[in-house]
Amino acid sequence: MVARSAPWPAGTPCWVDLGTTDVARAKVFYGSLFGWELQEGPPEAGGYVMGSIAGEPVAGIGPKMGPPEVPDVWLTYLAAPDADEIAGKITAAGGHVLAEPFDVMTAGRMAVAADPAGAVFGVWQAGEHAGMAAYATVGALCWCENLSRDFEPNKTFYREVFGCEFDDMSGEGFSYATFRSEGPPLAGIGDPGAMSPADMPAHWMNYFGVADVDAAVAKVTELGGKPLRPAWDTEHGRMAMVGDDQGAAFGLMSVSPAGE
Repeated sequence: MVARSAPWPAGTPCWVDLGTTDVARAKVFYGSLFGWELQEGPPEAGGYVMGSIAGEPVAGIGPKMGPPEVPDVWLTYLAAPDADEIAGKITAAGGHVLAEPFDVMTAGRMAVAADPAGAVFGVWQAGEHAGMAAYATVGALCWCENLSRDFEPNKTFYREVFGCEFDDMSGEGFSYATFRSEGPPLAGIGDPGAMSPADMPAHWMNYFGVADVDAAVAKVTELGGKPLRPAWDTEHGRMAMVGDDQGAAFGLMSVSPAGE
């Protein structure tokens, strides 16, 4: 299993959490699907639950914020050495700060923002919690991607805010790039293309590693979730899009048990 304890480089996906209507129900779903060990935080954490694999944190689950009509959703957090400085850069680059930076006890400092295309993401400045320690393995986050109809402007935004650089993989009929990183890339940015509805909103999507995508899709259905896109093969492994039993969407991607 690949594990990390140091803070993540700026602009790297470093944590994901689920804002959900029913935390107890979500614990059953994700604990059964991914085998997460789930530990509730202290009372001041407001019902937030930490999911881990072999003692290494991978994701969080907490009560969703906002009115009842707000959907359950997974939020991608990008690492920041200084959340307040990044919040200023987000506004200057044409994005929107939806929740100004605030301290999360001693765990770190966070903000919530949207890029100019409208994709919502979190900003995380590590304190005692550096973010995910296990990644790119079964049950852990293995890929994040930002999809919008504003491919080049969005690349410019993340470059200006976080200093991100990209390795472009675009070809005829599609636009896609990976975020350059000190290790294997963990994120991509692209245009959803003509196969997706023209009115599909910009968004960040998170993929979790599984040993067998088809078996995982079947398990999702058994647990009350549903497939959103049938499994398909790529040069990087088999993938699928699913929704949990409360409607939150996420991806599945095949990885080896060792995270190779």
